[in-house]
Parts: sequence; C-alpha cells; structure tokens
Amino acid sequence: MKKIGLIVKEVSENRIKNTLKSAEAVFIIKYSGLSSSDMSSLRLTLKGSKANLFVVKNSIARRALKSSGLDALVKNIDGPCGLIFVQDEPVAASKIICDFSKDHEKMKLEGGSLKDKLLEVADIQFMAKLPSKDVLRAQVVMTLNAPISGLAIVLNQILAKFVICLDQIKQKKEGGK
Repeated sequence: MKKIGLIVKEVSENRIKNTLKSAEAVFIIKYSGLSSSDMSSLRLTLKGSKANLFVVKNSIARRALKSSGLDALVKNIDGPCGLIFVQDEPVAASKIICDFSKDHEKMKLEGGSLKDKLLEVADIQFMAKLPSKDVLRAQVVMTLNAPISGLAIVLNQILAKFVICLDQIKQKKEGGK
C-alpha cells in the first residue's frame, strides 16, 4: 500500500498534466511574501476569466512540466511558485496578472506558455496590453460594416440630390405659369 504523501504527489502531478492538456496557456508566478487574502483575491479575480491558480511543490511541477513537453519552463520553477492555467482567454488572464503584480510588488511573473509557444515576461506584458476578444470582434465587425455603411450613405445622397433636383424643376414650372 502506498503512503498518503506519495498518493497526494501523484494526484497533483496528474492534475497538472491533465489541466495542461486542456489549457490554452499557463503562466508561472512567484508569490513569496503575499498574504493568504491576496492569494484568495487573485484566485477570485482569475476565476472570472476562466483561469485558476494552482500552488504545488516545485518537484511535482517540474516533473509535470517535463512530462508535458514544457521543459523550458522548468527553469522558472524556483522558490514559492504558482501555476496559472488559462482555459479560455489568455489576454484577459495576462491583464489580471500584470495588474495584480503592479499592485502587489511581491508577486513576480516568471514566464509561461501559450499553446506550444514559450513566453517570456515581456511577451506576457505585451499580451496584457492587447484588447480583449470582444473588442477585437467589434473592431472586425465595424471594419466589415464600413464599406456597406459608406455605400448606403452615397446612395442616400444620390437619392436626396435627385429629390432636390425634382423640387427645383417643380418650382421653375410653377414660377413660369
């Protein structure tokens, strides 16, 4: 029979591996010096963007990252670290992390991965400055809508000029009688 500590380690490692398979992105943070209320606040904020913070022993995180093909992220696992798994929108999660780290200087962003691409801290900070999916969708719709709107305005102006022209002809005929 296995010891409870070993079972907990295996379960944690399997959870990380399974979450990595379904995650769009993973970010690594160092949280040394943060209070438990700050960590809870970060967890709640991340939950809103379909991301979650997972704190685990470094040895377990290293094994899980190596076995998932993310060997390059292992160098970022040092000291009290947390893994943030993003399920839906990495941009929103990166904004939350960057904003939180500005307010809490003790938390540091170490790096991450987007799909299979490794991200440095600068990449994640750049992602945080991007507009959200909804804003980008609205911009695409407006871009697609602009030519149609322009055509409608031009056709409306032609029709208005035609009506003005007919009105002027009517006024000339009435003035000539």
